Amino acid sequence: MPQMRACVSIIVFAATWAGISTLFNAHAPIRIADGQGSLAPKQPQACVGSDGVAHLVYGVGDKVHYSCSKDSGQSFEPPAVAFQVPNMSLGMRRGPRVAVAGKSIVVTAVGGAKGKGQDGDVLAWRSKDGGASWAGPMKVNDVVDSAREGLHAMTSGSDGTVWCVWLDLRAKKTELYASQSTDGGDSWSVNTLVYRSPEMSICQCCHPSIAIDGSMIHVLFRNSLAGDRDMYIVTSNDGGKSFQPAKRLGLTHWSLNACPMDGGMLAVGPNRKVATVWRRAGELFFTTDNEYESPLGRGEQPWVASTTQGPIAVWTEGRVGTLRLRSLVEPNSQVLDEQARDPMIVSNGDTTIACWESISDSKSTIVAQRIVAN
Repeated sequence: MPQMRACVSIIVFAATWAGISTLFNAHAPIRIADGQGSLAPKQPQACVGSDGVAHLVYGVGDKVHYSCSKDSGQSFEPPAVAFQVPNMSLGMRRGPRVAVAGKSIVVTAVGGAKGKGQDGDVLAWRSKDGGASWAGPMKVNDVVDSAREGLHAMTSGSDGTVWCVWLDLRAKKTELYASQSTDGGDSWSVNTLVYRSPEMSICQCCHPSIAIDGSMIHVLFRNSLAGDRDMYIVTSNDGGKSFQPAKRLGLTHWSLNACPMDGGMLAVGPNRKVATVWRRAGELFFTTDNEYESPLGRGEQPWVASTTQGPIAVWTEGRVGTLRLRSLVEPNSQVLDEQARDPMIVSNGDTTIACWESISDSKSTIVAQRIVAN
């Protein structure tokens, strides 16, 4: 029965999302920066504006570095230090996030006076001159040090609204909170409770993800209920004024007395279809609008983006391992790197870019790669 469900899911996916199947090709990889030890660049994150300009950030120690591509990912400008974050949370999907809101570039990161999980706030900086200068920080969480776990996500909508979601510890247990900015990151709203577990905490070390589609806001997170570490999605249909009950993804549970440190990702495509990619044990799966589940392959740390040709995903085979790319309307994947960590992929529909940490002889290299349809 699970195989039958998976086949149905793939057929529905291809018919409702892409219409026709399309394979993707990867351009030559671009090395953005490299280093090792305390100078190792980590945790690249990117976004693509409606104008096709790609914005990329990553962390080196306590510093956030910024680079951009003005030719749809064919080349990137030399990176520069944007600002410093005290004791910035970095590694294991912790690190800076970037979004475009109108003419503003917004970057968030978690930092605190002590660091190492003892304290930490979600801090936001913004640039209104294309990354030449940065203003900030503005504190996003309205209870001091409640974001000390260091795991958060950020995105922006077509109207310029920015949303940030994070694992919050204000109640001495892990909950999901969010805030929005309607002025390009200059100010942030009173925090909104997105989800509170009926037991103790949600999964304490898996990053949340967020996607916006008009007034609809979707948040993906890993829960912890009755010994199971399953993925859940929670949605607001009214611009974040209220959130519906969370819905579990997948056909079976993942019973685990630990945190897998793997939060999955979601993306919104045509007709408001929501694609999710996530891990259960050693296997990866994807769904559309929480209908059934389809196998993606063995691996960890999946990420998904929505393109005009359909959703596309990247993941690694192991915490550090072979990096794979696959269109979710096609059965085959292709290899982008042999030793990669924490990949992500982003698209504005037409311009699609993957980025990751490439690992070799203890050295970390930030790599970006343009992905195009045949």
